[in-house]
Amino acid sequence: MDSELAELRLLHLADSALPIGGLAHSFGLETLVAANLVGVRELPEFFATWLQEAGCLEAVFCRAGFRLRDRNDAEFRAEWLRLNEALSARKPGRESRNASASLGRNFLNAISGVGRVGDEEGADTDLTRVRLAIEVSRNARGPMHHSVAFGLAGGVLGFSEERIALAFLHACMAAMVSACQRLLPLGQHAATRLLWDLKPAIVSAVHRSAECGVDDVASFMAMLDWGAMEHPGLETRLFIS
Repeated sequence: MDSELAELRLLHLADSALPIGGLAHSFGLETLVAANLVGVRELPEFFATWLQEAGCLEAVFCRAGFRLRDRNDAEFRAEWLRLNEALSARKPGRESRNASASLGRNFLNAISGVGRVGDEEGADTDLTRVRLAIEVSRNARGPMHHSVAFGLAGGVLGFSEERIALAFLHACMAAMVSACQRLLPLGQHAATRLLWDLKPAIVSAVHRSAECGVDDVASFMAMLDWGAMEHPGLETRLFIS
């Protein structure tokens, strides 16, 4: 029963229907589509590259957030702020940076309201670490990035680090493919096939992230960063970012 319940909770965390505003963001994709730089034919290569670069970066920070569960309160406060500030520094596009922080904030607020998750003696059943993260960021007026927040929640709820990183990247890919369905002539069958074919690349990115640390991971997707920066200037927009 515990294993089955854990599976359902993980599916819930990674569900695109989780009310955190994920459907409102394209992370610069809308600009690239409007400039005819990305079309349906380019999507497999584009997303494979995204996973190698940005996906691996996000997975590293997701893992780092997961490991915060083992810190005492003083260490947790300092490391939580450091991780989020470090990820902000690696997101040069304000639109994408703000989108990540908005999703992370909404994610933690949603998770903090679910109440107790078990009755094991001594377990973090009331999600106090999640609420502490919200308090620390609010007091410091700092960001709460989605990948770090997802990792933290996964650690508190007792999932394995590898499964949490996999679930997070799969959720990212599902959200971006969904955005492409609204931006491009990408039908349901083609979108399903695209996401299915990307799964080995997701696994590869997660495995690579296990070999990197927060201080040595890097990502270079200059065109996507440009797309995020140019997004506010589009004449018409479907997405916030």
